[in-house]
Amino acid sequence: MPKKQKKFADDGWAIWVDGDDVSTVYINDWVNPKGKSYVDLAVRIRGIKVSKSLHVYVPFAVSLDEIQDVSLCFSDTKILQAIFSAACIVDYKKNEHTSEIAYNGKTIDIVHISTLPYEMTSLSSGTLINIDLESLQKFLDNDEAYFVWRMPHKSLDAIFKPRVDVRTVMERLRDLITTPVVSEKYGYSIRINESRLLPEQITRIGLFHRQKLKKASITLSIDENYELNDAGCYRIRRLEENLYKGYLPSNYKGEDVITYQWKQSREDNLRGHFNFYYSIVKNSVSKSSMFLYMVVFVIIGICSDILAEIVKTLLRKYI
Repeated sequence: MPKKQKKFADDGWAIWVDGDDVSTVYINDWVNPKGKSYVDLAVRIRGIKVSKSLHVYVPFAVSLDEIQDVSLCFSDTKILQAIFSAACIVDYKKNEHTSEIAYNGKTIDIVHISTLPYEMTSLSSGTLINIDLESLQKFLDNDEAYFVWRMPHKSLDAIFKPRVDVRTVMERLRDLITTPVVSEKYGYSIRINESRLLPEQITRIGLFHRQKLKKASITLSIDENYELNDAGCYRIRRLEENLYKGYLPSNYKGEDVITYQWKQSREDNLRGHFNFYYSIVKNSVSKSSMFLYMVVFVIIGICSDILAEIVKTLLRKYI
């Protein structure tokens, strides 16, 4: 039987807009089990011309210097093509706060949040980000706009963080001998606008309960060494290295990476919740077990040679 390690996390996110909007939320996890993972959070607001503010609750602590405005990479049309899955024309830095892109027969504004004076409030179990949309109105030319930024995904970092083995020496030695195959299972749940997972500071906001989301989508980019449960996936594709070049997070390797995408829609119930769960499994051979086997084989070999010499000596003596 393989040795198993199981680690899970269950997070509640919240995204809502003060205004007459129907919004879409996109989450792209750059899963890096060997180092720091990142998350790209994008919100598309339809009806931004009559919206006053955007609010995002992140279920972990994040500081201003950890927010990266990846929309500043959108001057590269290859990156735009990779993200929007379509050929795009961009009017980059059309004004102080926005760019404009045209794709699939429509034009939208891309808001560069690094140029905005937005607020970040630390809560008991996370961070609330508030972006003022009223002061942005004079810079918007379209009634649809994207906000997108990247930050460390600390919930994933906690899952993949090595744990201290508290078993006794004999228990660890027994496992090294009897279970050379290690099966690691990681589970992560993302729930958007589900009140019971959110802190009281969010759930008591009346505006939050009037939120309207049309769709939420999550994309995972992960190394092929890890097996991901893609039963609920509607699109799987290999990461286009030539398109994503220059966009990957720091210390993230794009070779042999597969992206998995889930989507949930609430066409009839715009106040529905969006729950995503995925699990990652990695089976590997324990290096410690292999080293122990090698030591044991060497010892057996040496003992066999000694025993053979003793037998030969006895045979010569008595025969």
